[in-house]
Parts: sequence; C-alpha cells; structure tokens
Amino acid sequence: MKRIELVPLLLSIVAVAAMMAIGVFIAKQSAIGIAASTLIFIAVMGVGFAHKKRTRR
Repeated sequence: MKRIELVPLLLSIVAVAAMMAIGVFIAKQSAIGIAASTLIFIAVMGVGFAHKKRTRR
C-alpha cells in the first residue's frame, strides 16, 4: 500500500478550492474575487508542478 503524500494532497485541495471560489465569484459578479482566485489557482498549480518535478528526479 502506498503512503499518502501530504504536500501534493494539500496543494490539490487548495487548487480545487480556488476553482470553486472562481465559480462562486462569477455567480456573485465580483471581478476582484475572480482575479484573486485565479491568481491563487495559478500560483498553487505552479508550486504543485515544481514540487512534482523536484520529487520525481
């Protein structure tokens, strides 16, 4: 049985939460919220891909 890695799990949860927040802010028509959630999503995905690249070597 494989061990669960906490860092990728937490990064994926934060990324999904940011995507959900984008949907909520679209419904509320909040441009600032949409922009902030999008930037958070891009940053978290970037950190996730960098972490994956570091750990796969």
